[in-house]
Amino acid sequence: MSSNDHEAPVSSGPIYTGYSDGRMGSRVNTPRTIAPLGYLTPSEQFGDVERGNPIPYTLPLERRREVGLERETWRLEVVADPESDAEIEQPLSVELGTAIDFAGLMKLAERHAVRYLKGITCNNIGEPLGMGLWEGVPLRVVVWMARPVENIRRVFYYGYHNDDPAQMFQSSLPIGRVLEEPPGELPVLLCYKLNGELLSGKRGGPVRMVVPEAYGFKSVKWLHRIVLTNDYRANDTYASGNNDLESPMKTFARFAQVPDRAQAGQPIPITGLTQVGVSGLAAVQYCVTPQDVAPDPDDPNYTHAEWCDAEILPPPDHWGGGLPDDARLPPTPLQFDLATGAPRQWPLRYTMGHWRAILPGLPPGSYDLRCRTIDLNGHAQPMPRPFAKSGRAAIHQVSLVVEE
Repeated sequence: MSSNDHEAPVSSGPIYTGYSDGRMGSRVNTPRTIAPLGYLTPSEQFGDVERGNPIPYTLPLERRREVGLERETWRLEVVADPESDAEIEQPLSVELGTAIDFAGLMKLAERHAVRYLKGITCNNIGEPLGMGLWEGVPLRVVVWMARPVENIRRVFYYGYHNDDPAQMFQSSLPIGRVLEEPPGELPVLLCYKLNGELLSGKRGGPVRMVVPEAYGFKSVKWLHRIVLTNDYRANDTYASGNNDLESPMKTFARFAQVPDRAQAGQPIPITGLTQVGVSGLAAVQYCVTPQDVAPDPDDPNYTHAEWCDAEILPPPDHWGGGLPDDARLPPTPLQFDLATGAPRQWPLRYTMGHWRAILPGLPPGSYDLRCRTIDLNGHAQPMPRPFAKSGRAAIHQVSLVVEE
């Protein structure tokens, strides 16, 4: 899900990212691309799940300037929760004239800017919306500027939604997640760039939150206020609808290109994508079952099916996404080795990967194709967390007709 999402979203549909370097070519006419977008999704081609009436970035320019939705007027507050006993020494507020403006954030970026690759997925849709290279200043840098002292357990943060309490979109994180991450983990960002370009209003600019391991509702757009609180309870808008507010991204596979029909006895090329969640990715697999064979009611996840390994594609030669030079990533993201410029592992957690396979020739008939992932702990999708309200990871199924 893009970041400010709700149960009744406006959605432009899923976005499939792919390779644009011809790697998909083969002697059996495997499609040259998964989709014509490159590995990174151009900003304007991300899928959207949006909230607001009107949606904030569609407001007239003067109104956007007035409420801080343009870079020259944007301000970010970091204050103590007046309804708890949280203590900070130097609140950053509009009233005091100490709120951070965009120029101030860019000054911090000169010293603290980081970037990383991350896919955006909706908690309740299960289709990737886009794959981006995000850049920003770690949230902890700004939190410490407010000089927190004690009685702080959680960080509440808010996106602008027309000054209408009924439209308010907010989310939260434990203070520990904001201030400290395990070695190799990625920081929570005050994000101002996507794919090397300043964020547009449609993408959540001037500044949005980006939480690397989380589904989209945590990465709140149009960020304007951060509240440090001693309240231990999450305040997320997405608490409605029985959603799991702290669930990290799951690992799952989807089909991208599968023919509706094929000729008997002929190889059948298929391609797909995968979301790499917190548990990583060890393998992508597919299986083919005749539709006239009834599924085993005691095996809803098809664990006893004849699964075959697909090929997980390596890092692309061209990254796409509208980068000035899509053959390279500017400057090296955190997940990449500084000396070689190569990813430290592949596929990267919290990103999208791509895969392909060639099915052997099949006899005439109607078939169901399914794909799944195996994570680095050996769990086959949809395990270990099959629950829909903590991110969708159902096994993807498509149909195929093989003709004489």
